[in-house]
Amino acid sequence: MARLYPDAHCELDFTNPLELLVATILSAQCTDKRVNMVTPKLFARYTSAADYAGADREELEGLIRSTGFYRSKANSIIGLGRRLCDEHGGEVPGDLDALVRLPGVGRKTANVVLGNAFGVPGITVDTHFGRLVRRFRWTAHTDPVKVEHEIGDLFPPKDWTLLSHRLIWHGRRICHSRRPACGACALARWCPSFGEGPTDEETAAALVRNGPFS
Repeated sequence: MARLYPDAHCELDFTNPLELLVATILSAQCTDKRVNMVTPKLFARYTSAADYAGADREELEGLIRSTGFYRSKANSIIGLGRRLCDEHGGEVPGDLDALVRLPGVGRKTANVVLGNAFGVPGITVDTHFGRLVRRFRWTAHTDPVKVEHEIGDLFPPKDWTLLSHRLIWHGRRICHSRRPACGACALARWCPSFGEGPTDEETAAALVRNGPFS
């Protein structure tokens, strides 16, 4: 995987932990590409937790509407802005327990922020990651927390963040949910699930998605 995706990284655009936290919340049920189209105006308008805490709801909803579920996301973003101001001096905390207590933040979002904004190892169990580790027979679990812990036992913590990026990249580009491009996959010889998708090289090559995804 390291040879296949040496440049794998978080595909959300951000310059600080707060921006990444907000972008990750927006990415729920939305593509990173769409989020990255929305966040330049959003981040220019709101530059601090206090800005989000005091945001005009209608204005905020208008800026994030195209990411979907905008009312729920606006509630989370305003709520986390208030919580950050009330409990963390307006700063995004760099530990898992504190992050998951913020509105709209679960373990997946927390691990994205920890791994990419703070350099703290974390496994991001999104839909791609979960699908691939089950296809690789690394786990049979479907519960994200159980998947996180079981995969964490297989790899040293220093590899967790990049492992997450590489599996997510492979899932987006090759190992799709409905029709994985098995015949175009460089991992085919080692994959116990080879054959779930077309094995013919030409057919599989047409299924490869090269992006960009950001």
